[in-house]
Amino acid sequence: MMASRATEGNRIVPERRPDRALGIDWPATTAEALDVFRAYLRIDTSNPPGNETPAARFLGGLLEAEGIPCEYIETAPGREAVHARVRGDGSAGALMLASHTDVVPVDLPFWTVPPFDAVVRDDRVYGRGAVDMKGTGVMHLFAIVLAKRLGLPLHRDLVFLAVPDEEVGSVNGMAWLVRERPDLFDVEFCLNEGASGVDTFDGVPARLFEVAISEKELSPLRLTVTGTPGHGSKPAADNPAVHLLRALQRLVEWDRGIAISPTGRAYLEALHEAGLLADLSDGEALRTALRSSPDLEAAFSNTLNVTVLEAGIKSNMIPARAEATIDCRLVAGESREAWLRAVTERIDDPRVHLEFVFPDEPEPLLSPWETPLVRVIREVVLEAFEDAIVVPTTAIVGTDNRFLRPLGIPAYGFIPCLLSQEERDGFHANDEFLTVANFKLGVELMFEVVRRTCT
Repeated sequence: MMASRATEGNRIVPERRPDRALGIDWPATTAEALDVFRAYLRIDTSNPPGNETPAARFLGGLLEAEGIPCEYIETAPGREAVHARVRGDGSAGALMLASHTDVVPVDLPFWTVPPFDAVVRDDRVYGRGAVDMKGTGVMHLFAIVLAKRLGLPLHRDLVFLAVPDEEVGSVNGMAWLVRERPDLFDVEFCLNEGASGVDTFDGVPARLFEVAISEKELSPLRLTVTGTPGHGSKPAADNPAVHLLRALQRLVEWDRGIAISPTGRAYLEALHEAGLLADLSDGEALRTALRSSPDLEAAFSNTLNVTVLEAGIKSNMIPARAEATIDCRLVAGESREAWLRAVTERIDDPRVHLEFVFPDEPEPLLSPWETPLVRVIREVVLEAFEDAIVVPTTAIVGTDNRFLRPLGIPAYGFIPCLLSQEERDGFHANDEFLTVANFKLGVELMFEVVRRTCT
């Protein structure tokens, strides 16, 4: 595959050249994929409201043009998933490539480029969904397209699934499909989002490829306070907005320390063996390292962030009700009930009522690490980058994999790119982008993982 290396900027990346063994002209193929990526970004699938049907039809149309039949599944008005299956000889279980077509909304005045124009500037492709997760969706698409074009002798069925509504809990997306269309999930493995390669660790250059085998538990809380409404000109001793703000301030100032799950321990041990972490028994040094980036701190702590505030309807009226939503993500193994008690005790105000936004959220499960798919991922990455480190991790975000693991499907989060901190900070942020170099790398590595896994 890509054993030789070339320099791009300050990074070493696999040399891109026509693959003589398979007949792939990678420069031409990745250029074609880049055009598809940009066209996909131009489809506004902001959720809410979603309107993902045009995206499903776009992806399906590209597959159908290659002779791959597709099924379009309506989960709600204006919202479709697209499903395709390229048959193998059945000697091994199927591999599913799953992605979501929706993106989070944009706060337009804070973008310096149009979020749905797919602007390319300074080796960056800008657009809402560039990293989350339309870029990965196109990597999946080209893996299956190339398998079809090359007539690969597949032992496994290769399944493509792009779903709506991941960004608002998956009620009209993967959760709906698992419940209403269980026939789609006759697969042995699944690849989705949840982790990627990163180009630094604790400020040190590194080629660290993380594969998510689980994820933090999505546990957002709604805080509600009711009080006594009245005229805004009078002193108000029972203003619910004030009580709510005091509660939120106590939560923001709360040092919750670090929390290390068994998966987190395995991750740290692998980094220690690679020389990226000092003695793990040095608690202070470990805390400092784990707080060196927002991603690391999130992976090793129970996080909370105030994301929604609502109170009042008029400037001269004391509100009768104030409400806030805090996004909470719990380290694997933590109890939601214990977390709710801890938050309640920290607020220490009986006027603040707390409840989970998603009371029926499934408990995160663990996918096995030693599987044929993970072995292929390690093999492909280490051939591309001799000094790469491939480690299991827990996704700090919620993904659709949480609906597949309870079905007994080993589901992994893996974006085969070396994302910079700036790219990782682009998730749900302004001026989201993916570099052209990372996108091309992802197309090549994803195809090779799929090829080896399925043949």
